[in-house]
Amino acid sequence: MPERLAAGEARPDPAAGDLTPLQLLRALDTSPRGLTEDEAATRLGVHGPNTLPAHRTTSWPLRLARSLRDPFTAVLLALGLISAAVASWGTAVVILTLVVVSCVLRSHGEHRAEAAMAQLRELVATTASVQRREVPSAQPRVREVPVDDLVPGDVIRLGPGDMVPADVRLLRAHGLHVDQSALTGESAPVGKEASQLPDSEAVFGRRQLCFQGSTVTAGSAAAVVVATGAHTRFAAAHIPAGTRPAGAFDRSVHGISWVLIRFMLITPPLVLMANAALRGRGLETLPFAVAVAVGLTPEMLPVVVTTCLTRGAALLARSHAVIVRRLPALHDLGAMDVLCLDKTGTLTQDRPQVAEAVDAEGRPAPAVRQWATVNAWWTLQLADLPAPDPLDDALLDADAFDVEEAMACDPVDVLPFDPVRRLSTAVVRTPGALGRHTLVVKGAVESVVARCAADEDERCRLLAEAERLAGTGVRLLAVATGERAARTRGYTPADERGLAFQGFVTFRDALAPSAAGALDRLAERGVTVKVLTGDHPATAARACRDLGLDPGETADATTLDALDDDQLAELAATTTVFARCTPEHKARILTALRSRGAVAGFLGDGVNDLPALRAADVGICPLGGVDTARESADVVLADKDLAAIYHAVAAGRHASGNIASYLRITLSSNLGNVIAMLVSGLLLPFLPMLPAQVLMQNLCFDAAQLAFAHDRPAPRVLARPAVLRPAPFLRFITGFGLLGALADLATFAALAATASAVRDGGAFHSGWFTENLLTQALVMLLLRTGLRPAPRPLRLAAAALAAVGLLLPLTPLGTPLGLEPLPPAYYALLALILTAYAAALRLFVRRRRQP
Repeated sequence: MPERLAAGEARPDPAAGDLTPLQLLRALDTSPRGLTEDEAATRLGVHGPNTLPAHRTTSWPLRLARSLRDPFTAVLLALGLISAAVASWGTAVVILTLVVVSCVLRSHGEHRAEAAMAQLRELVATTASVQRREVPSAQPRVREVPVDDLVPGDVIRLGPGDMVPADVRLLRAHGLHVDQSALTGESAPVGKEASQLPDSEAVFGRRQLCFQGSTVTAGSAAAVVVATGAHTRFAAAHIPAGTRPAGAFDRSVHGISWVLIRFMLITPPLVLMANAALRGRGLETLPFAVAVAVGLTPEMLPVVVTTCLTRGAALLARSHAVIVRRLPALHDLGAMDVLCLDKTGTLTQDRPQVAEAVDAEGRPAPAVRQWATVNAWWTLQLADLPAPDPLDDALLDADAFDVEEAMACDPVDVLPFDPVRRLSTAVVRTPGALGRHTLVVKGAVESVVARCAADEDERCRLLAEAERLAGTGVRLLAVATGERAARTRGYTPADERGLAFQGFVTFRDALAPSAAGALDRLAERGVTVKVLTGDHPATAARACRDLGLDPGETADATTLDALDDDQLAELAATTTVFARCTPEHKARILTALRSRGAVAGFLGDGVNDLPALRAADVGICPLGGVDTARESADVVLADKDLAAIYHAVAAGRHASGNIASYLRITLSSNLGNVIAMLVSGLLLPFLPMLPAQVLMQNLCFDAAQLAFAHDRPAPRVLARPAVLRPAPFLRFITGFGLLGALADLATFAALAATASAVRDGGAFHSGWFTENLLTQALVMLLLRTGLRPAPRPLRLAAAALAAVGLLLPLTPLGTPLGLEPLPPAYYALLALILTAYAAALRLFVRRRRQP
């Protein structure tokens, strides 16, 4: 006999299914009557609340520190510190201010997402029906208590729709069916029973055990709690996993970043060495060298990226109830070209639907469905079930005429479904059949056929026909009837013999109403959908065909296990449906897809989906998913609806298109300026631009480009995955950077002709400052990818930038920066240069495909 657990002893193990109910109750020091209130309070203090491992809120200092992991932010911080070290305080203050603004914006966006998730967690709080006593001698009373207060040894009641609040061992069960899909991925409910004998099945297959995270779909039960909180099987999925692989955002933006950072790091030493060798200048050029490096840096990149993503995430939450928990995930949604998902609840609803009824020869037979409906109706009525079985529910919803025919029969007796017999029987008296009772039996094919009056060959034929039907992706119920002389004594399972086989009723998963349209729209946007399911291959393929998605040749777990990673990557690229998948299989498939350059998203809502959620570039979970899945996901949907994902993809591409426009424009312009700055620095007897002027120019340009968060990308940008590929991107900015450098050199010639700028540093600085801001205003409008005309915020920003370039040298505000008025002849030549530059830009934009 097992020893009793002391109050502070180790938790009971869900493997308590190895014990009989009496042994387990003794081990838990409880009884079928439940615990007393005092005992429950004592155990709550020992075992702690029945909650999952606490979700730790990230502190603000830690959020800010994490924001510095962005490579450009880190480089800006380094440049700011270098500027402070060489006493260039104005440069240092401005750069460090940009760093702080970027970190605060990103941290604030993540804080808002976490606050929204906290509200979601409160929405799913619930209670449980617990049987307790005030004192040991009192009668037990069932009452609702918070799930958090459950303790090992509590006796609880379960009914249809209840969430199983802890790991439990059944004491009594009546027609109990449980949905364990959140734990195992299997969409079909599993029958459970209060077996008295130990079970040798795998843990989730044990019929006498139910687990936290499951849902009761039919029947009722009383059970004893054996594990709570962090000790449940459900909580095992809360164990932190390793470092998550880099997402598409990291691979694209950071790939470009590190190429530019290398140029930035070598620029100051080159400037110092060149000026020392050709002009004999020493460390006095260090502030200028730092300013050149800053000039190449897209200082506002972290701010612009965070602003675009934050604005997109806010609009998505407000318009479509989609919460982006990790801001870069919005970019990853825009770059996503493969979406992997389970079938149940996404492509199909969580309920079956009658497909057809056929006789033993496979011919349509409406009478078979009518008999099945008679069984479903009177089983529900006479067995006093709280809710019908999902298949019975489908029969009762299928045809009102069949229900009316069923009600025309007089009920006699009923033998409800149980997991051992795997069938149910309704005994009725049909209209006009005096002195006769009809047994209407339906259930699992093997169980019904075994009770029919047929020889072995006929039984084999019926089973073969059932297998053929199942191969089309449907679920089956067999229907048989038997005539008996009327009697007054009740019927027993022994009467279920010598039946006449009537036929089969087939069921298919009810399709999600919006799934077909959403699949078409995702395909139009270049997103390929792949189905990773634990269901039978034929079932998954049937659902895909019904929705217009070609399943092709399906792959199952056996196929996957036989492949190495390279072979799996090749298979994953061409296969649409993967069936009988375990959680590990799903994660392997996603990893294989990413290894071939795909940006893969995964939609999952169960504990079994956690490895795949972490393996994907972007993990997506609906609000109804389990807590652990929601906490691991990057994006949370209000509903498990593909239409919401389509809107999220569109929002991601909108934000990514604006970020790409900013990068294209600022890097092209900056590169042209730096080339011109280096050339002129070697040819002129003075610095081509003072550090303060470089910084002011960059600040004006970058501030204006915040307006790109309000841009409207062109339809062609939204029609394809938004991936920034470093090689074509760098070719683009190099080409347009050289074009900008030519415009700068033409400006130098104009200055030499009109302002004696070769000898007058102030005139050179002023003329180049004006030309720089005017050309930057032009590229803002001409190199953008958005719809024409540009939105009002962008037009105003470009106009303001041009106004600063023209007016600042003419006002007293320009004097502290070393700027001075220029002769009118210069402005005439500048207008010609800008006209030619704009024409060249338009020509090259038309002839060159933008990355």
